[in-house]
Formats: sequence, C-alpha cells, structure tokens
Amino acid sequence: MIDSLWGKIIAIEKQKIVVQTGAFALSLGVAREYDFALQQDMHIYIYFHWNEEQGPSLFGFLSPLDRTIFSLTMNCSGIGPKIALAILEQLGTELFLDAVSKEDHKALSKVSGIGPKKAEQMIVHLKYKVHALLTNENIVTPSGNTRVWQEVSQALEALHYSRGEITAAMKVLRKEQLPDIPFDKLLRKALSVLAK
Repeated sequence: MIDSLWGKIIAIEKQKIVVQTGAFALSLGVAREYDFALQQDMHIYIYFHWNEEQGPSLFGFLSPLDRTIFSLTMNCSGIGPKIALAILEQLGTELFLDAVSKEDHKALSKVSGIGPKKAEQMIVHLKYKVHALLTNENIVTPSGNTRVWQEVSQALEALHYSRGEITAAMKVLRKEQLPDIPFDKLLRKALSVLAK
C-alpha cells in the first residue's frame, strides 16, 4: 500500500494531477489542483480507493490531516470521492472540522452534493470522530484569515455568482498568496477578477 510519495508534478487538470516518481507517472485525484505547480517536487500523501465498477483510484493530499478528513467523509453513507473532494475544495479542513464540531448544518449543506438531510446525517456520523481528532491533534479551527475567505465566498454566493465562478475567482486569488487581508479588500479583488 502506498502511504506517500515524493515526485515531480508533470501535468495539472481540473481536480487531477500527474506525478512522476522514479519510473512511474501516477494520476492522482486532488481537491484543489491550484495548490500544485508544474515541475515542482512535492511530498504527497496518498489515499487508495477501490470502486467495484471503476477499479482502483489514487487521491493525493498535501497533509495527513487532509487525507484523514477525506477518509472520514468517505465512510459516511452516500459520500463518494467527488463529494469528499468538494468538501476539501469548498470548505477546507479547518472550516469542515468547525462545522461538524459546532453541528453547523448550514455550512456543510452549502457544499455541492450535500443537502440539509445529508449534512445532518454526516454530523451525526462524524461528530464524535471529529471531537476525538480535535482532542488528539494540534488543530486550530478556523483561523481569522480562513474565515475571511469563507465570508467572501458566501458574499459572492449572495450576489448570485455560481459555485463555478466563485471557485475560479478564489483559485486566481489564492495563486497570489495574499497575506492576511481584510474582508472588504478581498471581496473587491474577487469582484474585479469576476468582472474580467
């Protein structure tokens, strides 16, 4: 079983990267392809998934915690890799843990593919596991900066931008590696990206 690997990113697509490691080039599903850069050497944590119809799939994560969250969500009824990746892409680790620990159904149900009923089921299934994880790991949830990004995403949603448009704008802004930035400035930047 592959736990992790070092390799060079040789291709990037929507929620997918190809990593060259030794004589092998492996295709990995990822939550946020914009976290990776072409020709960059990276240490990637691996999750192996088996599907009866499609066979094996590999998923890559930048941290063991992201992989743990992916694994936990995959163990929930009705959650497959697509929704598990959407959770990491749209909420991120910190906000997901925060939503489950505070039983915030609304935050969880905003993820594509998760309605209010499924959000409630996930919280019931995960709240004790998340509590144990937060107790055993040195995790801070969530940082002020993470909250600002989430609030901007919610503001854009309220302005009737689609999830795809919001994700694309956030992708552009995250590439700028902005330091801690206030809500109003980040929102203005997001709106200027969306106006192009």
